[in-house]
Amino acid sequence: MNAAEDQAKRWNSTAGRAWVDAQDQLDRLFKPLEDLLVEAVAAHAPREMLDVGCGTGGTTVAIARRLGTTASCTGVDISVPMIEAARARAERDAAPVAFIVADAQTHTFEAARFDAIVSRFGVMFFSDPVAAFANLRRGARDGARLQVIAWRGPADNPFMTTAERAAAPLLPNLPERKADAPGQFALANDRRVHAILDASGWSEVEIHPLDVVCAMPASELVTYVSRMGPVGTALQEADEATRARVVDVARQAFEPFVHGEEARFTAACWMVTARGGRQ
Repeated sequence: MNAAEDQAKRWNSTAGRAWVDAQDQLDRLFKPLEDLLVEAVAAHAPREMLDVGCGTGGTTVAIARRLGTTASCTGVDISVPMIEAARARAERDAAPVAFIVADAQTHTFEAARFDAIVSRFGVMFFSDPVAAFANLRRGARDGARLQVIAWRGPADNPFMTTAERAAAPLLPNLPERKADAPGQFALANDRRVHAILDASGWSEVEIHPLDVVCAMPASELVTYVSRMGPVGTALQEADEATRARVVDVARQAFEPFVHGEEARFTAACWMVTARGGRQ
């Protein structure tokens, strides 16, 4: 199985279902980042916007709501269960948003359609990022704006690796995080991100650190540990005794982030912007 097939399988099974089940929790957790992206996009008043790796559609719908009837908004994701949840969300909110199930790396978008391409944590999973961003560039107009929020590295984001570090002795088969490999921290190296965008036809690339405090009720940490990330995936196949032990050990490891009834951490990200150069 190649990297692209592995990502498709993952997001159409355990990981995708976990995000759907936890969408309300994750929407609240990452709302500060969503708000920043919505305002940044709205400042340029696009007419045709594409949200890449849109997941369950929270950011797509929020941007559509902010732009109103002046813009057409589309979300794309490889995960069928997440897109189904996104469509249900848009219907509940009466939001005029279109969602498509597709791999943004290879999908044939209408040429030169979009004047804004955005993503919040949706572009770190490409097996060939240069090909992916080149494909997105073909779907963008000359001068279109690319605006992406992506994670910096694991050392900058200890909250994100707390569960797997604590659980590693109990789950020896946890997958190793490999630098630059598809996954949460694939775009951690800003020089690599710059090179990817240069090679794929984007210009005026700017990459700035973005540090935003995010929070969840401390009572939700057990659910977070049980379902999300590498530990959550591994626990789906663990026996009950192992599962209980891992959850207990991992939950205790989050104590440094707990303040009263709230768990808080700083999301250390990049805000990446670029323009579509002439093709």
